[in-house]
Amino acid sequence: MNETKTASVTRFDTKTIAEMVAFISLATVLYNLKLYQLPNGGAITLGGMVPIFWLSLRRGPVVGTYAGIVFGLVVMVFEPVLVSPVQVLLDYPIAFGALGVAGLFRKWGTIGSVVGVAFGVLGRFIAHFLSGVFFFYMYAGSLDPITYSIVYNGSYLLPDLIISVVLIFALSASHALDFGL
Repeated sequence: MNETKTASVTRFDTKTIAEMVAFISLATVLYNLKLYQLPNGGAITLGGMVPIFWLSLRRGPVVGTYAGIVFGLVVMVFEPVLVSPVQVLLDYPIAFGALGVAGLFRKWGTIGSVVGVAFGVLGRFIAHFLSGVFFFYMYAGSLDPITYSIVYNGSYLLPDLIISVVLIFALSASHALDFGL
């Protein structure tokens, strides 16, 4: 493993940090290649979450979560929707950090990769859902905030989930996920 634990602190070696930077950069590029942009935040991207999933499946949930948190902060810089400190935490570091959960399934092969992606997107959905209910309810119109948040966040995360599953399945089936370890 390329991480060491000292006094409850996880430290990453230079190779792992360099890989995190490369994957976060790739995620940023893909995230900005939008197939559809929603008016109040969120977008269907050209696989913007895939590099974080890939890293998490290669290096594990700790590395994936750290990378997801940093990626979330990068997304916040490019698309700042800032209503309150709690909303910022939910929509950026928590939502994107949840993508690292995929790494928990890395030992299960191709099926584990797909399940990991599904759980990562579910974690992101929950964070955005809570943010929508508590901080963006004013956009619900005639819908109640819960229904609005489910529909709004599902409208872009479900297509992004499908794109991510297809790409991660292809990467996993080609053994690209276990390259270089």
